[in-house]
Amino acid sequence: MRRLILLRHAKTERDAPSGKDHDRRLDERGHRDGAEIGRWLAAEDYRPDLVLVSAATRAQETWTLVRAAMPSVQARHLPELYGASTSELLKAIHGATASDPKCLMIVAHNPGLHELALALIAGGDKDGRRALDANLPTSGVVVIDFKIDDWDDIGFRGGELERFASPKLLKEWSDGS
Repeated sequence: MRRLILLRHAKTERDAPSGKDHDRRLDERGHRDGAEIGRWLAAEDYRPDLVLVSAATRAQETWTLVRAAMPSVQARHLPELYGASTSELLKAIHGATASDPKCLMIVAHNPGLHELALALIAGGDKDGRRALDANLPTSGVVVIDFKIDDWDDIGFRGGELERFASPKLLKEWSDGS
């Protein structure tokens, strides 16, 4: 079995001082949400063996916050994840075969991450799927399980949604809503 965790970067400022989208930083809410989702991932034991992180500032800052809850995790910073399409993200996943992590996390961006999640899921958590259908919000996490032994075997409609979470859903769950 292989587990894939997709994490969209946390909430960002509207514009970077440089004027470049790539340089946008996390805002105050993004710092809170990124740290919270990192603690939740660790508490739920969704600990990746390897993390692939977009080189964009907001993804790097999100990973720094999440890593605080799981400091021993190995990460690779990949420029090609910035603005990656579904097929480019799938290529990065297939590239994980060499190091063969049992659990792989990708920290990147929409629309690619959202589209990839929807394309990979064939079943699993129905409530989570309904929530995910609408949006993969900032700091949103999608956990997908695959009954395979090699990352090269991952394909569309091959996964089961284990869990979908976001800071908003975590608040609703803690409030008992």
